[in-house]
Amino acid sequence: MKNNIENRVYLEAEFILKNKCTIRSMTSVFNVSKSTIHFDLSKRLKRYNYSLFVKVDKILKFNLSQRHIRGGKSTKNKYLK
Repeated sequence: MKNNIENRVYLEAEFILKNKCTIRSMTSVFNVSKSTIHFDLSKRLKRYNYSLFVKVDKILKFNLSQRHIRGGKSTKNKYLK
């Protein structure tokens, strides 16, 4: 069981580094909740591989800084329809 979780964490980390995507977009790929992915990338990855965590954390922080912009675009598109 533990080995499956560790493998999933590494797969998620590789995926986010390759695609520069958001946690929410990864939920359908890995078929787990966004809370699980967030926990995997922010807590578990830090214990398993710190250098990989630092790279992933940069992407997570960038996504967090862009969140308000994405939300504004989404709201604009909603009311244009």
